[in-house]
Amino acid sequence: MLGLKLPTDPRWVNIVEKNIEEILTDHAYCEQKATSTAISLIVQFPEYTELVQEMTALVKEEISHFKMVHDKIIARGWVLGRDRKDEYVNRLMKFFPKGGNRTTQLVHRLLYAALIEARSCERFRLLSEELNDRELSEFYRNLMASEANHYTMFLGFARKYGDREEVDQKWQDLLEFEAKIMQELGKDATMHG
Repeated sequence: MLGLKLPTDPRWVNIVEKNIEEILTDHAYCEQKATSTAISLIVQFPEYTELVQEMTALVKEEISHFKMVHDKIIARGWVLGRDRKDEYVNRLMKFFPKGGNRTTQLVHRLLYAALIEARSCERFRLLSEELNDRELSEFYRNLMASEANHYTMFLGFARKYGDREEVDQKWQDLLEFEAKIMQELGKDATMHG
């Protein structure tokens, strides 16, 4: 369903299990960045009324997810650590050339967002099925559906605002590029890396 070309190596969960505090901190910041992305899309593309409406709802949802993750951190007696560089997103964002008209820029932003959400969904599924920590396993099972909905929403908007055939080709090319990135990642207790 997600279209990812390279699934996460299930051994990634073993790394996560030894670093629960790290993954929760990274996850919290991912939710915060998703909130910022939605706000940024509203600010930069206000003329797309339907997009603004959906991004407004997404801001509320993502910040509530941040709070849920932060509450998990606090409940375990920890504090939110510092934000880390997201190697996955930094590499991914180099795929499309800079510039182009506003529509092209919007489509590229939407495709990036769709792919990040798809990978998050796939990772959440893996965590829900493989984590020995039952509480966190259930937590990630519950979040998985939201991520899938976000992925389809972003991809749907890209297809709506751009030329469908061109967008679908760009999507496939981005998926191939992401698979190459993922071959080198998956060794850290980060949500995407």
